[in-house]
Amino acid sequence: QVQLVESGGGLVQPGGSLRLSCAASGRDFNSYTMAWYRQAPGKQRELVTTITSGGNTYYADAVKGRFTISRDNAENTVYLQMNMLKPDDTAVYYCHAQLPGADWWYWGQGAQVTVSS
Repeated sequence: QVQLVESGGGLVQPGGSLRLSCAASGRDFNSYTMAWYRQAPGKQRELVTTITSGGNTYYADAVKGRFTISRDNAENTVYLQMNMLKPDDTAVYYCHAQLPGADWWYWGQGAQVTVSS
């Protein structure tokens, strides 16, 4: 069983930066592929970025070059550094954990990010 707790959301002006954290409890954190998803009002949840246990990353085109995912296996934490934020980045951001090949996964409770002047 893994529990995920996000933090670091808030209100930021366009062009600003925020860093989200996702603290995981449970065993074998370093074996999980970690991801960030987001869901804007009235829209479906979408994948933002992933990082494998080996550190390989994927980014959605909408955030490529602006967002950076990283993980600290010693601290059981995954981060999302968000730079050059746009109003379209406004959403609830969810942390996600899944073992490779598994058909089950875990979600965090979500962190609100609002980009507005």
